[in-house]
Amino acid sequence: MTALLTIAVLVLVAIAIWQMTKIFELSQVKANNSQVATDTDNKYNGYLMFAFLIFIYAITIFSFWKYTKFLLPEAASAHGAEYDYLMLVSFVIIFFVQTITQALLHYFSYKYRGEKGKKALFYADNDRLEFIWTIIPVIVLAGLILWGLYTWTNIMDINEEDDPLIVELYAQQFNWTARYGGADNVLGDASVRMIDIDRANVLGLDESDPNASDDVIVKELHLPVGRKVNFKMRSQDVLHSAYMPHFRAQMNCVPGMITQFSFTPITTTEEMRRDPDVMDKVQRINKIRAEKAAKGEDNSDPWEYDYILLCNKICGKSHYNMQMKIIVETQEEYEKWMAEQQTFGQTMTPAQ
Repeated sequence: MTALLTIAVLVLVAIAIWQMTKIFELSQVKANNSQVATDTDNKYNGYLMFAFLIFIYAITIFSFWKYTKFLLPEAASAHGAEYDYLMLVSFVIIFFVQTITQALLHYFSYKYRGEKGKKALFYADNDRLEFIWTIIPVIVLAGLILWGLYTWTNIMDINEEDDPLIVELYAQQFNWTARYGGADNVLGDASVRMIDIDRANVLGLDESDPNASDDVIVKELHLPVGRKVNFKMRSQDVLHSAYMPHFRAQMNCVPGMITQFSFTPITTTEEMRRDPDVMDKVQRINKIRAEKAAKGEDNSDPWEYDYILLCNKICGKSHYNMQMKIIVETQEEYEKWMAEQQTFGQTMTPAQ
C-alpha cells in the first residue's frame, strides 16, 4: 500500500510539473498564439474523460476488494441490524446513481466534443425532462428520509418501562468513567461543581443524595447480554462523543447537560470472538504483529478482540487514546462482577 501511495504521489507531482510547463508556455508571447481549442485538443479531452471514468470505476472496485475486510462485524445490538440495512440500501442507491450519472457525463463529454463545423444545439427548457429528473430524486430522498426518521425513532426509544440497566458515561480529557446505579439501579445526583479529588469524589456526586452512596464507579464497562441499557452521558470539559461502533451507537457528551442513548446488547464478547470473520481478522492482525516483532519493531502482546467505547469528537491532543473496554457477558457473570465492586460510599475518603 505504501508503494502504491508513493507511485501516486510521484505521478501527481509529474502532472503538476507538466501543467506548470504548459502555463509557462502559454504565458510566452507568440505571433500566432491562439486560445481556441483545436479538434485535436477536443479529441484528447474526450479520451481523457473516458480514461478518468475507467479510473473512477477501477479505484472503486479495488477499494471494495481491498478494504471490505476491515468493515465492522455483524451488529451486536438489537437495533443494529435495522440500522445496517438502512445504511446498505442508502449506499446501493448512491452507487447505482453515481455509476449511471458518471457514465453518461463522460460519454456525452466525448460524443459531443467540439469539432470544426459542428454547431452546438441549445434547448432553453424541456418540461418533461425537468419533471423526471426532479420528481425521481424527490421520491427517493423522501423515502429514505421517512425511513430514517422511523428508524431513528425506534432507536431512540429511551424509557424505563422494560426495567433497563441505568449507566452513566462520564467523559473528560482524555478518558471515560462509567457509573452504575447500584442495588437500587438509580443514579445519584451529580455536578462538576461538587468534584473533590482529595476525597475521591471524581465525578462530583452529591453526598447528601441517598441514591449516590451505592453507585459503582469503574473504568471498564460491563453489560449483561439481552438486557436493555439506558446510558446517561455527561462531559466535564469539552464536547466529546460516546461512540460504540460494534453496537451502532453514538451520542454527543455535552458540557452542562445530560444526553441519553439506549440499546440492548445481543451478543456476548465471547460469542463475538468465536465468529469466523472476527477470528480471521484477529489472526491476520496477530500475524502482522508477529512479523513486526521478529524485526524488532513491535513487542506488544497478541491482540484479542474486544468491544470498545471511543470518543468520536476531536477533543484535544490525546483524543486518539480516549477509549474504554466494553465486556458483554451473561447476567450471572455480570452480577458476579458487580458484587466484586466497591460502592461510592465505600471509596469516599471521610471529610476532615
